[in-house]
Amino acid sequence: MSRTDGVLVFIHGWPDTERLWDAQVEAFEGRYRCIRFTLPGFEQGSRRAYSFDEVIGHIHQVIDSACRGEQVTLVLHDWGCVFGYAFAARYPERVARIVAADIGDAGSRRHLRELGIPAKLMTAAYQLYLATAWRIGGRIGDVMSRIFARLMGAPAAAQDIHAGMAYPYAVMWFGVRGGRPKGRLRPPDVPMLFVYGERKPFMFHSRAWARDLAVKPGCRVVSLPAGHWMMVTCAEAFNSAVLEWLEEAC
Repeated sequence: MSRTDGVLVFIHGWPDTERLWDAQVEAFEGRYRCIRFTLPGFEQGSRRAYSFDEVIGHIHQVIDSACRGEQVTLVLHDWGCVFGYAFAARYPERVARIVAADIGDAGSRRHLRELGIPAKLMTAAYQLYLATAWRIGGRIGDVMSRIFARLMGAPAAAQDIHAGMAYPYAVMWFGVRGGRPKGRLRPPDVPMLFVYGERKPFMFHSRAWARDLAVKPGCRVVSLPAGHWMMVTCAEAFNSAVLEWLEEAC
């Protein structure tokens, strides 16, 4: 039986679906109740863009219908971190703790100070490229998305990747669906395990933020010899780090 006090809610990012978490659900479901879903707009055939508020509302609906008022642990990656942090800020009573993969205080003043000009240009370039792929759509947009996903080493199957998945970038850069909410990305002040891959051209967190987080009670920072999708390429190490932290937190 799953533990009644251990509900894990998995939220993926680009260009993935709920299948990103296959290895984690297999490893955790004997001890915890696992809930995962595909973000709206990421399913096959979708061309609709969703506002940040709509995505946060969808997450709330999923958690509310599945957990009936229980607090949950969010397990987040990529855009899942962005949406998950926003959900935790809006509904703090629903979130007991967070496992965040690879996205920390991205875009904060400390993070931007640490990024060099080449990294800033690379960030803007890939995000605008994906936003443009969403705007173009159709077969061309799909091919653009698949090419970039392959270059980045994304584990998702090429046939499952489509331009519609890139709408968060269009929201952020083109102001689609009202644009990104005002204010910078702020990971919430809850117990957090932050796991990041060391093998990337640049990081999505500042060293200062990671140092501060590591000394907070109930928090931990773990680096893995991996890229952005460490829950796939280093699944065993990732799962061990998460399970160890969860057991200590309970």
